[in-house]
Amino acid sequence: MSLKITDWAVEDRPREKLIQKGATSLSDAELLGILISSGTKERSAVDLGRELLGSVNNNLNTLGKLSIADLKKLKGIGTARAVTIAAALELGRRRKLSEVPDVLQIKCSKDVSDIFQPLLSDLVHEEFWILFLNRSNKVINKMKLSQGGISGTVTDVRIVMKTAIEYLASGIIVCHNHPSGNLNPSESDNKITQKIKEAGNLMDIQLLDHLIISEKDYYSFADNGLL
Repeated sequence: MSLKITDWAVEDRPREKLIQKGATSLSDAELLGILISSGTKERSAVDLGRELLGSVNNNLNTLGKLSIADLKKLKGIGTARAVTIAAALELGRRRKLSEVPDVLQIKCSKDVSDIFQPLLSDLVHEEFWILFLNRSNKVINKMKLSQGGISGTVTDVRIVMKTAIEYLASGIIVCHNHPSGNLNPSESDNKITQKIKEAGNLMDIQLLDHLIISEKDYYSFADNGLL
């Protein structure tokens, strides 16, 4: 039977270890143990953290995709702990996103990927986003246009153009994710890209690129000569 955390040497307890040595000194299981330690009696919270990580092959990215219901399937994880874990992982995702500069000049597709990868790479549903740029290709703003299911989302070209005009944008870049991991553009991806491009030409707003994001990579319409 595993020792409870209160039975450990003080310097080995996760909270004390974090205070004394910093967060980077803790393993993933120890960090999870801090989140779920309250009320754990039969086994240590770190053991529970290890079991939780084991259920996703020790992949924090996969853990971040689990729903509250998925987390609660593990014995010892109730609603409160599941919500705590989900909130902590979401804060981590947002921290990564906040590291992207607010004012950024887009010089290549990789610059766009750096903005949207933290937002979209680990989602289990599709989202469609727009990046609004000035004449110097500096980012004015970004906006989520729509959110859909696993295999698609609805895109309204009128809203794209209306919002671009409101921001006085000279160019736009659109981006969506493929939760399946398949980066090949679908027929609907090609059609919506052409519709946005044609509408932009009428409004003197250039569609500079369309990126498809997966968990580990991206596809650029511009890089592949499709714009």
